[in-house]
Amino acid sequence: MTIGGMENVEVFTSEGKGRGLKATKEFWAADVIFAERAYSAVVFDSLVNVVCHTCFKRQEKLHRCGQCKFAHYCDRTCQKDAWQNHKNECSAIKRYGKVPNENIRLAARVMWRVEREGGGLTEGCLVPVDDLQSHVEHFEEEALKELRGDVDTFLQYWPPQSQQFSMQYISRIFGVINCNGFTLSDQRGLQAVGVGIFPNLGLVNHDCWPNCTVIFNNGKIELRALGKISEGEELTVSYIDFLNVSEERKKQLKKQYYFDCTCEHCQKGLKDDLFLGVKDDPKPSQEVVKEMIQFSKDTLENIDKARSEGLYHEVVKLCRECLQKQEPVFADTNIYTLRLLSTVSEVLSYLQAFEEASHYARRMVDGYMKLYHPNNAQLGMAIMRAGLTNWHAGNIEVGHGMICKAYAILLVTHGPSHPITKDLEAMRMQTEMELRMFRQNEFMYHKMREAALNNQPMQVMAEPSNEPAPALFHKKQ
Repeated sequence: MTIGGMENVEVFTSEGKGRGLKATKEFWAADVIFAERAYSAVVFDSLVNVVCHTCFKRQEKLHRCGQCKFAHYCDRTCQKDAWQNHKNECSAIKRYGKVPNENIRLAARVMWRVEREGGGLTEGCLVPVDDLQSHVEHFEEEALKELRGDVDTFLQYWPPQSQQFSMQYISRIFGVINCNGFTLSDQRGLQAVGVGIFPNLGLVNHDCWPNCTVIFNNGKIELRALGKISEGEELTVSYIDFLNVSEERKKQLKKQYYFDCTCEHCQKGLKDDLFLGVKDDPKPSQEVVKEMIQFSKDTLENIDKARSEGLYHEVVKLCRECLQKQEPVFADTNIYTLRLLSTVSEVLSYLQAFEEASHYARRMVDGYMKLYHPNNAQLGMAIMRAGLTNWHAGNIEVGHGMICKAYAILLVTHGPSHPITKDLEAMRMQTEMELRMFRQNEFMYHKMREAALNNQPMQVMAEPSNEPAPALFHKKQ
Protein backbone atom coordinates (compact mmCIF):
# COMPACT_ATOMS: atom_id res chain seq x y z
CA MET A 1 0.00 0.00 0.00
CA THR A 2 1.63 3.25 -1.08
CA ILE A 3 0.19 6.76 -0.96
CA GLY A 4 1.29 10.04 -2.58
CA GLY A 5 4.65 11.06 -1.08
CA MET A 6 4.76 7.82 0.93
CA GLU A 7 6.07 5.52 -1.81
CA ASN A 8 9.30 4.88 0.15
CA VAL A 9 7.49 2.99 2.89
CA GLU A 10 5.01 0.18 3.34
CA VAL A 11 2.80 -0.83 6.27
CA PHE A 12 3.44 -4.37 7.49
CA THR A 13 2.90 -6.50 10.59
CA SER A 14 6.04 -6.32 12.71
CA GLU A 15 6.69 -9.42 14.81
CA GLY A 16 5.60 -8.84 18.42
CA LYS A 17 4.96 -5.12 17.78
CA GLY A 18 1.77 -4.98 15.69
CA ARG A 19 1.88 -2.62 12.72
CA GLY A 20 5.10 -1.06 11.55
CA LEU A 21 6.68 0.61 8.52
CA LYS A 22 9.37 -0.89 6.32
CA ALA A 23 11.52 0.61 3.58
CA THR A 24 10.56 -0.17 -0.02
CA LYS A 25 14.05 0.77 -1.27
CA GLU A 26 17.59 1.23 0.04
CA PHE A 27 18.50 4.35 2.03
CA TRP A 28 21.74 5.94 3.22
CA ALA A 29 22.60 8.27 6.10
CA ALA A 30 20.88 11.69 5.81
CA ASP A 31 18.25 10.51 3.28
CA VAL A 32 14.74 11.85 3.95
CA ILE A 33 12.46 8.79 3.86
CA PHE A 34 9.29 10.84 4.12
CA ALA A 35 8.06 14.25 5.23
CA GLU A 36 4.65 14.80 6.80
CA ARG A 37 2.58 17.79 7.85
CA ALA A 38 0.59 17.53 11.08
CA TYR A 39 -2.94 16.18 10.89
CA SER A 40 -3.63 18.60 13.75
CA ALA A 41 -1.33 20.55 16.07
CA VAL A 42 -1.46 23.13 18.88
CA VAL A 43 0.94 25.45 20.73
CA PHE A 44 1.59 24.64 24.42
CA ASP A 45 -0.57 26.57 26.92
CA SER A 46 2.46 28.34 28.38
CA LEU A 47 3.62 29.73 25.00
CA VAL A 48 0.40 30.72 23.22
CA ASN A 49 1.38 34.42 23.10
CA VAL A 50 4.96 34.01 21.83
CA VAL A 51 4.73 31.20 19.25
CA CYS A 52 2.91 31.38 15.91
CA HIS A 53 -0.11 29.02 15.90
CA THR A 54 0.52 28.13 12.23
CA CYS A 55 4.27 27.71 11.67
CA PHE A 56 5.33 27.30 15.35
CA LYS A 57 8.12 29.86 15.02
CA ARG A 58 8.93 31.79 18.15
CA GLN A 59 8.54 35.54 17.57
CA GLU A 60 8.52 38.60 19.80
CA LYS A 61 5.77 40.47 17.94
CA LEU A 62 2.79 38.42 16.81
CA HIS A 63 -0.62 39.40 15.39
CA ARG A 64 -3.58 38.36 17.50
CA CYS A 65 -6.85 36.98 16.14
CA GLY A 66 -9.28 39.90 16.45
CA GLN A 67 -12.23 37.55 17.12
CA CYS A 68 -11.14 35.22 19.94
CA LYS A 69 -8.07 37.24 21.05
CA PHE A 70 -6.38 33.87 21.68
CA ALA A 71 -4.63 32.70 18.49
CA HIS A 72 -1.38 34.46 17.52
CA TYR A 73 0.32 34.56 14.11
CA CYS A 74 3.54 35.82 12.48
CA ASP A 75 1.60 37.72 9.81
CA ARG A 76 -1.49 37.73 7.61
CA THR A 77 -0.19 34.77 5.57
CA CYS A 78 0.05 32.53 8.62
CA GLN A 79 -3.35 33.78 9.81
CA LYS A 80 -4.96 32.99 6.43
CA ASP A 81 -3.34 29.54 6.31
CA ALA A 82 -4.72 28.80 9.79
CA TRP A 83 -8.31 29.82 9.19
CA GLN A 84 -9.64 26.40 8.11
CA ASN A 85 -8.30 24.85 11.34
CA HIS A 86 -8.98 27.87 13.55
CA LYS A 87 -12.52 28.78 12.37
CA ASN A 88 -14.35 26.30 14.64
CA GLU A 89 -11.89 26.85 17.50
CA CYS A 90 -12.40 30.62 17.26
CA SER A 91 -16.18 30.47 17.72
CA ALA A 92 -15.92 27.68 20.35
CA ILE A 93 -13.56 29.79 22.50
CA LYS A 94 -15.90 32.79 22.24
CA ARG A 95 -18.94 30.66 23.18
CA TYR A 96 -17.13 28.83 26.04
CA GLY A 97 -15.72 32.09 27.38
CA LYS A 98 -12.24 30.71 28.13
CA VAL A 99 -9.43 28.69 26.56
CA PRO A 100 -9.23 24.98 27.43
CA ASN A 101 -5.87 23.20 27.90
CA GLU A 102 -3.65 22.06 25.01
CA ASN A 103 -4.92 18.44 25.17
CA ILE A 104 -8.56 19.52 24.80
CA ARG A 105 -7.67 22.03 22.07
CA LEU A 106 -5.81 19.31 20.13
CA ALA A 107 -8.60 16.73 20.55
CA ALA A 108 -11.13 19.30 19.29
CA ARG A 109 -8.97 20.16 16.27
CA VAL A 110 -8.65 16.45 15.42
CA MET A 111 -12.45 15.98 15.67
CA TRP A 112 -13.27 19.08 13.62
CA ARG A 113 -11.05 17.67 10.90
CA VAL A 114 -12.75 14.25 11.17
CA GLU A 115 -16.10 16.10 10.90
CA ARG A 116 -14.87 17.90 7.74
CA GLU A 117 -13.21 14.96 5.99
CA GLY A 118 -14.70 11.84 7.58
CA GLY A 119 -12.85 9.40 9.85
CA GLY A 120 -11.41 7.25 7.06
CA LEU A 121 -8.10 7.61 5.23
CA THR A 122 -7.11 11.20 4.50
CA GLU A 123 -4.95 12.08 1.52
CA GLY A 124 -1.30 11.21 2.18
CA CYS A 125 -2.08 9.19 5.35
CA LEU A 126 -1.37 5.46 5.56
CA VAL A 127 -3.73 5.05 8.51
CA PRO A 128 -6.89 6.86 9.72
CA VAL A 129 -6.19 9.09 12.72
CA ASP A 130 -8.72 7.23 14.89
CA ASP A 131 -7.04 3.92 14.08
CA LEU A 132 -3.76 4.87 15.83
CA GLN A 133 -2.88 3.21 19.17
CA SER A 134 -4.75 4.74 22.12
CA HIS A 135 -4.09 2.29 25.01
CA VAL A 136 -7.00 3.78 27.01
CA GLU A 137 -7.65 0.27 28.34
CA HIS A 138 -4.17 0.30 29.96
CA PHE A 139 -4.56 3.66 31.74
CA GLU A 140 -4.00 3.56 35.49
CA GLU A 141 -6.40 5.24 37.95
CA GLU A 142 -4.52 8.57 37.95
CA ALA A 143 -4.48 8.78 34.13
CA LEU A 144 -8.16 7.74 33.93
CA LYS A 145 -9.12 10.47 36.39
CA GLU A 146 -7.29 13.03 34.25
CA LEU A 147 -8.93 11.63 31.11
CA ARG A 148 -12.42 11.92 32.66
CA GLY A 149 -11.69 15.54 33.62
CA ASP A 150 -10.51 16.35 30.08
CA VAL A 151 -13.56 14.66 28.51
CA ASP A 152 -15.93 16.61 30.81
CA THR A 153 -14.29 19.93 29.89
CA PHE A 154 -14.24 18.90 26.22
CA LEU A 155 -18.02 18.33 26.26
CA GLN A 156 -18.59 21.84 27.62
CA TYR A 157 -16.22 23.33 25.03
CA TRP A 158 -17.51 21.36 22.01
CA PRO A 159 -20.20 23.39 20.19
CA PRO A 160 -23.73 21.92 20.08
CA GLN A 161 -23.97 22.60 16.31
CA SER A 162 -20.86 20.48 15.56
CA GLN A 163 -21.09 16.74 14.90
CA GLN A 164 -21.68 14.91 18.19
CA PHE A 165 -19.26 12.03 18.88
CA SER A 166 -19.75 9.20 21.37
CA MET A 167 -17.98 9.30 24.76
CA GLN A 168 -16.02 6.23 23.68
CA TYR A 169 -14.79 7.96 20.51
CA ILE A 170 -13.83 11.14 22.39
CA SER A 171 -11.89 9.08 24.98
CA ARG A 172 -10.19 7.20 22.17
CA ILE A 173 -8.97 10.45 20.55
CA PHE A 174 -7.54 11.59 23.91
CA GLY A 175 -5.75 8.22 24.14
CA VAL A 176 -4.36 8.66 20.60
CA ILE A 177 -2.99 12.09 21.61
CA ASN A 178 -1.46 10.64 24.78
CA CYS A 179 0.33 7.88 22.85
CA ASN A 180 1.15 9.60 19.57
CA GLY A 181 1.53 13.29 20.39
CA PHE A 182 4.78 14.42 18.76
CA THR A 183 6.73 17.33 20.28
CA LEU A 184 7.08 20.32 17.96
CA SER A 185 10.13 22.47 18.52
CA ASP A 186 10.78 26.11 17.62
CA GLN A 187 12.59 27.03 14.40
CA ARG A 188 16.03 26.36 15.90
CA GLY A 189 15.03 23.04 17.45
CA LEU A 190 16.06 24.12 20.94
CA GLN A 191 12.73 24.50 22.71
CA ALA A 192 9.58 22.37 22.72
CA VAL A 193 6.70 24.69 21.74
CA GLY A 194 3.75 22.48 20.85
CA VAL A 195 2.33 19.05 20.14
CA GLY A 196 0.95 17.53 16.95
CA ILE A 197 -0.49 14.30 15.56
CA PHE A 198 1.30 12.78 12.56
CA PRO A 199 -0.51 9.55 11.59
CA ASN A 200 2.28 8.11 9.38
CA LEU A 201 4.94 8.79 12.00
CA GLY A 202 2.63 7.07 14.53
CA LEU A 203 3.23 3.81 12.63
CA VAL A 204 7.02 3.90 13.16
CA ASN A 205 7.97 1.54 16.00
CA HIS A 206 10.54 2.14 18.73
CA ASP A 207 14.10 0.82 19.01
CA CYS A 208 16.61 2.09 21.58
CA TRP A 209 19.27 1.98 18.81
CA PRO A 210 17.12 3.06 15.84
CA ASN A 211 17.94 3.40 12.14
CA CYS A 212 16.01 6.70 11.76
CA THR A 213 15.52 10.02 13.51
CA VAL A 214 12.69 12.56 13.32
CA ILE A 215 13.16 16.30 13.03
CA PHE A 216 10.58 19.10 12.84
CA ASN A 217 11.63 21.55 10.16
CA ASN A 218 9.70 24.33 8.47
CA GLY A 219 6.23 23.17 9.44
CA LYS A 220 6.63 19.45 8.82
CA ILE A 221 8.39 16.44 10.28
CA GLU A 222 11.07 14.56 8.35
CA LEU A 223 11.94 10.92 8.95
CA ARG A 224 15.68 10.75 8.21
CA ALA A 225 17.95 7.71 7.85
CA LEU A 226 20.88 7.50 10.31
CA GLY A 227 22.85 5.01 8.24
CA LYS A 228 22.36 2.36 5.54
CA ILE A 229 18.85 0.86 5.53
CA SER A 230 18.17 -2.11 3.27
CA GLU A 231 15.04 -2.60 1.21
CA GLY A 232 12.44 -4.43 3.34
CA GLU A 233 14.08 -3.41 6.64
CA GLU A 234 11.81 -2.09 9.40
CA LEU A 235 12.11 1.66 10.08
CA THR A 236 12.52 2.58 13.75
CA VAL A 237 12.97 5.69 15.89
CA SER A 238 13.74 6.02 19.59
CA TYR A 239 10.83 7.32 21.66
CA ILE A 240 13.13 8.20 24.58
CA ASP A 241 16.71 9.31 25.21
CA PHE A 242 19.15 6.39 25.03
CA LEU A 243 21.23 7.69 27.95
CA ASN A 244 20.09 5.26 30.64
CA VAL A 245 20.58 1.61 31.68
CA SER A 246 18.34 -0.82 29.78
CA GLU A 247 16.27 -1.65 32.88
CA GLU A 248 15.37 2.04 33.39
CA ARG A 249 14.61 2.58 29.70
CA LYS A 250 12.31 -0.47 29.71
CA LYS A 251 10.48 0.85 32.78
CA GLN A 252 10.02 4.27 31.17
CA LEU A 253 8.72 2.76 27.90
CA LYS A 254 6.30 0.48 29.74
CA LYS A 255 4.98 3.35 31.87
CA GLN A 256 4.63 5.89 29.05
CA TYR A 257 3.93 3.73 25.98
CA TYR A 258 2.57 0.48 27.46
CA PHE A 259 4.93 -1.98 25.75
CA ASP A 260 7.89 -4.16 26.72
CA CYS A 261 10.96 -3.18 24.72
CA THR A 262 12.56 -6.21 23.06
CA CYS A 263 15.23 -4.35 21.08
CA GLU A 264 18.71 -5.91 20.98
CA HIS A 265 20.19 -3.26 23.29
CA CYS A 266 17.57 -3.98 25.97
CA GLN A 267 17.62 -7.75 25.60
CA LYS A 268 21.41 -7.99 25.80
CA GLY A 269 21.88 -5.01 28.16
CA LEU A 270 24.36 -3.53 25.66
CA LYS A 271 26.39 -0.60 27.06
CA ASP A 272 24.94 -1.12 30.57
CA ASP A 273 28.48 -1.87 31.78
CA LEU A 274 29.54 1.59 30.55
CA PHE A 275 26.50 3.36 32.03
CA LEU A 276 27.39 1.85 35.40
CA GLY A 277 31.15 2.06 34.75
CA VAL A 278 33.52 2.18 37.73
CA LYS A 279 37.27 2.77 37.98
CA ASP A 280 39.48 -0.23 37.21
CA ASP A 281 42.57 0.48 39.22
CA PRO A 282 41.95 0.15 42.11
CA LYS A 283 38.44 -1.27 41.67
CA PRO A 284 36.07 0.06 44.36
CA SER A 285 34.04 -2.39 46.47
CA GLN A 286 30.34 -2.98 45.73
CA GLU A 287 29.48 -1.28 49.02
CA VAL A 288 31.39 1.90 48.04
CA VAL A 289 29.71 1.91 44.60
CA LYS A 290 26.26 1.50 46.17
CA GLU A 291 26.91 4.39 48.58
CA MET A 292 28.19 6.59 45.77
CA ILE A 293 25.10 5.91 43.62
CA GLN A 294 22.85 6.92 46.53
CA PHE A 295 24.92 10.04 47.24
CA SER A 296 24.77 10.98 43.52
CA LYS A 297 20.98 10.52 43.39
CA ASP A 298 20.51 12.71 46.47
CA THR A 299 22.84 15.38 45.05
CA LEU A 300 21.00 15.38 41.70
CA GLU A 301 17.73 16.00 43.57
CA ASN A 302 19.27 18.92 45.45
CA ILE A 303 20.68 20.26 42.16
CA ASP A 304 17.21 20.18 40.54
CA LYS A 305 15.78 22.08 43.50
CA ALA A 306 18.55 24.74 43.46
CA ARG A 307 18.24 25.03 39.69
CA SER A 308 14.48 25.56 39.78
CA GLU A 309 15.05 28.38 42.27
CA GLY A 310 17.70 29.98 40.03
CA LEU A 311 20.51 29.40 42.58
CA TYR A 312 23.15 28.71 39.96
CA HIS A 313 26.22 29.20 42.15
CA GLU A 314 24.76 26.62 44.54
CA VAL A 315 24.26 24.23 41.57
CA VAL A 316 27.93 24.62 40.61
CA LYS A 317 29.07 24.03 44.21
CA LEU A 318 26.98 20.83 44.50
CA CYS A 319 28.27 19.54 41.14
CA ARG A 320 31.91 20.21 41.98
CA GLU A 321 31.65 18.48 45.35
CA CYS A 322 29.86 15.43 43.95
CA LEU A 323 32.24 15.08 40.97
CA GLN A 324 35.19 15.21 43.36
CA LYS A 325 33.68 12.42 45.47
CA GLN A 326 32.87 10.35 42.36
CA GLU A 327 36.40 10.71 40.97
CA PRO A 328 37.98 7.60 42.61
CA VAL A 329 34.83 5.49 42.12
CA PHE A 330 33.06 6.15 38.77
CA ALA A 331 34.36 5.94 35.21
CA ASP A 332 33.68 8.89 32.89
CA THR A 333 30.90 6.98 31.07
CA ASN A 334 28.98 6.49 34.31
CA ILE A 335 25.46 7.87 33.97
CA TYR A 336 25.67 9.80 37.27
CA THR A 337 28.96 11.45 36.33
CA LEU A 338 27.62 12.40 32.89
CA ARG A 339 24.48 14.00 34.33
CA LEU A 340 26.62 16.17 36.57
CA LEU A 341 29.08 17.06 33.79
CA SER A 342 26.20 18.10 31.53
CA THR A 343 24.62 20.30 34.23
CA VAL A 344 27.82 21.92 35.49
CA SER A 345 29.15 22.76 32.01
CA GLU A 346 25.82 24.32 30.99
CA VAL A 347 25.44 26.38 34.19
CA LEU A 348 29.08 27.55 34.20
CA SER A 349 28.72 28.64 30.56
CA TYR A 350 25.63 30.63 31.50
CA LEU A 351 27.64 32.24 34.33
CA GLN A 352 30.38 32.95 31.71
CA ALA A 353 32.98 30.87 33.59
CA PHE A 354 34.00 29.40 30.25
CA GLU A 355 37.45 28.11 31.21
CA GLU A 356 36.12 25.77 33.89
CA ALA A 357 33.02 24.92 31.83
CA SER A 358 35.16 23.87 28.86
CA HIS A 359 37.05 21.30 30.95
CA TYR A 360 33.78 19.66 32.09
CA ALA A 361 32.26 19.89 28.59
CA ARG A 362 35.21 17.97 27.10
CA ARG A 363 34.86 15.18 29.66
CA MET A 364 31.12 15.01 28.92
CA VAL A 365 31.66 14.72 25.17
CA ASP A 366 34.30 11.99 25.64
CA GLY A 367 31.76 9.99 27.66
CA TYR A 368 28.88 10.61 25.22
CA MET A 369 30.95 9.51 22.22
CA LYS A 370 31.40 6.06 23.80
CA LEU A 371 27.67 5.67 24.43
CA TYR A 372 25.52 7.30 21.77
CA HIS A 373 24.97 6.19 18.17
CA PRO A 374 27.52 8.19 16.12
CA ASN A 375 24.67 9.99 14.31
CA ASN A 376 22.49 10.73 17.33
CA ALA A 377 20.87 14.20 17.25
CA GLN A 378 21.30 14.74 21.01
CA LEU A 379 24.98 13.85 20.70
CA GLY A 380 25.33 16.41 17.88
CA MET A 381 23.66 19.14 19.96
CA ALA A 382 25.80 18.33 23.03
CA ILE A 383 29.02 18.50 20.97
CA MET A 384 27.86 21.80 19.46
CA ARG A 385 27.32 23.31 22.94
CA ALA A 386 30.69 21.96 24.12
CA GLY A 387 32.37 23.41 21.01
CA LEU A 388 30.84 26.82 21.68
CA THR A 389 31.95 26.69 25.32
CA ASN A 390 35.52 25.85 24.28
CA TRP A 391 35.49 28.63 21.69
CA HIS A 392 34.33 31.11 24.34
CA ALA A 393 37.14 29.85 26.59
CA GLY A 394 39.69 30.62 23.86
CA ASN A 395 40.43 26.92 23.13
CA ILE A 396 40.15 27.54 19.42
CA GLU A 397 41.56 24.19 18.22
CA VAL A 398 39.30 22.07 20.45
CA GLY A 399 36.32 24.37 19.80
CA HIS A 400 36.71 24.22 16.02
CA GLY A 401 37.17 20.43 16.09
CA MET A 402 33.96 19.98 18.08
CA ILE A 403 31.97 22.38 15.90
CA CYS A 404 33.08 20.43 12.78
CA LYS A 405 32.11 17.14 14.43
CA ALA A 406 28.69 18.51 15.47
CA TYR A 407 28.12 19.91 11.96
CA ALA A 408 28.79 16.48 10.41
CA ILE A 409 26.22 14.85 12.75
CA LEU A 410 23.57 17.54 12.22
CA LEU A 411 23.89 17.28 8.43
CA VAL A 412 22.57 13.73 8.89
CA THR A 413 20.01 14.32 11.66
CA HIS A 414 18.70 17.78 10.74
CA GLY A 415 19.81 18.27 7.13
CA PRO A 416 21.54 21.28 5.54
CA SER A 417 18.41 23.49 5.36
CA HIS A 418 17.57 23.36 9.10
CA PRO A 419 18.23 26.73 10.84
CA ILE A 420 20.46 25.14 13.50
CA THR A 421 22.63 23.46 10.81
CA LYS A 422 22.94 26.82 9.04
CA ASP A 423 23.96 28.48 12.32
CA LEU A 424 26.51 25.76 12.85
CA GLU A 425 27.92 26.18 9.35
CA ALA A 426 28.44 29.91 10.01
CA MET A 427 30.21 29.05 13.30
CA ARG A 428 32.37 26.48 11.52
CA MET A 429 33.50 29.06 8.97
CA GLN A 430 34.17 31.61 11.72
CA THR A 431 36.24 29.20 13.84
CA GLU A 432 38.12 27.96 10.77
CA MET A 433 39.16 31.52 9.96
CA GLU A 434 40.19 32.12 13.58
CA LEU A 435 42.14 28.87 13.68
CA ARG A 436 44.13 29.89 10.58
CA MET A 437 44.91 33.22 12.22
CA PHE A 438 45.87 31.44 15.47
CA ARG A 439 48.29 29.13 13.64
CA GLN A 440 49.92 32.02 11.79
CA ASN A 441 50.46 34.23 14.83
CA GLU A 442 49.22 33.11 18.23
CA PHE A 443 50.09 36.37 19.99
CA MET A 444 48.26 38.54 17.42
CA TYR A 445 45.27 36.19 17.49
CA HIS A 446 44.81 36.61 21.26
CA LYS A 447 45.26 40.39 20.97
CA MET A 448 42.63 40.66 18.23
CA ARG A 449 40.26 38.31 20.02
CA GLU A 450 40.53 40.37 23.21
CA ALA A 451 39.78 43.58 21.30
CA ALA A 452 36.84 41.99 19.48
CA LEU A 453 35.36 40.68 22.72
CA ASN A 454 35.73 44.07 24.40
CA ASN A 455 33.90 45.77 21.55
CA GLN A 456 31.17 43.26 21.21
CA PRO A 457 29.76 41.40 24.20
CA MET A 458 30.15 37.68 23.96
CA GLN A 459 27.14 35.70 22.87
CA VAL A 460 25.79 34.71 26.28
CA MET A 461 24.46 31.21 26.68
CA ALA A 462 20.73 30.92 27.28
CA GLU A 463 19.68 30.64 30.88
CA PRO A 464 19.76 26.97 31.88
CA SER A 465 16.22 25.66 32.02
CA ASN A 466 14.96 22.90 34.21
CA GLU A 467 13.35 21.41 31.15
CA PRO A 468 15.22 18.53 29.51
CA ALA A 469 15.97 18.78 25.77
CA PRO A 470 12.75 18.44 23.74
CA ALA A 471 11.78 14.78 23.81
CA LEU A 472 10.64 13.15 20.61
CA PHE A 473 7.13 12.38 21.77
CA HIS A 474 5.11 14.64 24.03
CA LYS A 475 4.16 12.71 27.17
CA LYS A 476 2.53 13.76 30.38
CA GLN A 477 5.09 12.55 32.88
